[in-house]
Amino acid sequence: MTPHLLTTEAFAALGAPDLVYVRPVRASEILAEAPAEQTLDLDPAQTLYAVHRADGARLAVMADKSSAVAAALAHELAPVSVH
Repeated sequence: MTPHLLTTEAFAALGAPDLVYVRPVRASEILAEAPAEQTLDLDPAQTLYAVHRADGARLAVMADKSSAVAAALAHELAPVSVH
C-alpha cells in the first residue's frame, strides 16, 4: 500500500472542516509570538485558551475556556477540547 500525503489544506478539510480544538496555552507563549511593538498586559504564567483549526493554525486566544468555546460556537464551529 502506497502512503498518501495530504496537504495542510486537504487535512484541514478532511471530514470536519468546521471542527476546531480548544487547548490551554501559557501567556508566555503568546507574549513570545507577539510583535515587539505590541504591548500585552499578561502575566507570563497565566493560562489562556487557544482555538485552533484542524491543521493547527491558531484562530483566537481567550482568557478562559468557556469564552473560547463560546467564540467557536458563535462562528458556527464545532469545538473539542485537547488536554
